[in-house]
Amino acid sequence: MATRPRSRRNANGQGGVYRRTDGRWEGKFFVDTPDGRRKRVSVYGDTEREALDELNKLRDQQRRGVPVATTTLTVADYMSYWLEHIAEPSIRRTTYATYEGDVRLHIVPGIGRRKLKSLQAAHIREWLNSLRTTCQCCAQKRDAARPTPRCCAKPNPECCGAVLSASSIRHILRVLRAALQDAVDEELLSRNVARLVQLRVTDERRVRSFSHDEALRFLKAAESHRLYALWAVALAMGLRRGEALGLAWADVDLDKGRLTVRQALHRVDGQLRLDPVKTDASVAVLPIPAPLVSILRAHRQRQLRERVAAGSQWRDTGLAFTTPQGGYIEPRNANRMFHDVCTKAEVPQLRVHDLRHSCATLLFTMGVQPATVQRILRHSSITVTTGTYVEVIEAVQRDALDSMGSLFPGDAQFRRNDH
Repeated sequence: MATRPRSRRNANGQGGVYRRTDGRWEGKFFVDTPDGRRKRVSVYGDTEREALDELNKLRDQQRRGVPVATTTLTVADYMSYWLEHIAEPSIRRTTYATYEGDVRLHIVPGIGRRKLKSLQAAHIREWLNSLRTTCQCCAQKRDAARPTPRCCAKPNPECCGAVLSASSIRHILRVLRAALQDAVDEELLSRNVARLVQLRVTDERRVRSFSHDEALRFLKAAESHRLYALWAVALAMGLRRGEALGLAWADVDLDKGRLTVRQALHRVDGQLRLDPVKTDASVAVLPIPAPLVSILRAHRQRQLRERVAAGSQWRDTGLAFTTPQGGYIEPRNANRMFHDVCTKAEVPQLRVHDLRHSCATLLFTMGVQPATVQRILRHSSITVTTGTYVEVIEAVQRDALDSMGSLFPGDAQFRRNDH
């Protein structure tokens, strides 16, 4: 009579393997679930060695703090783990803040209660489609947090229709894909179902920018503003808002007429902070147009006078653009001041970031090649440049080809001669 192999047992709670009646081997192990309880999970193998290997994987996951994919592990549980243990240690703080916002405001409310192992592409697709039509002001109760309600929190609610843009939805999907891919890499999932979802939404928002005439009117109106140089630099150099606000005098060489973009000012976790620019491609040394050198020299002299006037109240941040006391400029205050200048100039109320778009648009209309514009804007690839400004490029090409019309008389009749 054949002797049944003994099961291998470990200390209480450490799990063990035994042979089942069907001939396969099974291992059992107690894991800590996200809600603080302990749950027994099973692994299987055709041989004792296979079952032990699977069991050891669970032990290793538990030891490293990786959540074991039990039937109770939800998407919300995993996303919390992913943000803390994978995303935060490996990305810039400003990028993490964006990821955390996507998870907290959209992913968890939308699919957070679903079991991680049961998540399907159809669930993700349905959720993303709902984001396209959901007013975020209503969903997040933004209006209720205002001192004076403007729309959905009024006695007679009026939905403002603040839906997410297509680019925002694409970014949310990218965050989910990245998180689920890490779950696959850690063997919590067998495949990344988010990669099966393809978005077919287009962003109806076009790049907004000043025309040449509007740019002239804007700069003329800004001449009397104490931050005239800020607006001039953002427009002429194509700097992002945070890059302009974070520009240090140490990175500006007025004698050689060049500046280095290496840091940006952002509000993260309620605090203003300087961080390195987005990517290595964003770090660049750019030549400063001669008129802008003069504007920056005048601004430097003005700042020195403000420093003397502030006395002991001066904060030596070393930045080119500061408050009258030398402190960081709150980005939202920069937005407000920018809108004031737009009103004075009687030009469209764009965003500060649209000065960057205006720089690109003006360069293209002046005949500058896309590769040069890419280097000035410090895009990661020329595809990003041409994709962002495709309508501008097409308009320039259309104007160029329209000039070929001068070859043809207005009343020319084209006939085909048969020979």
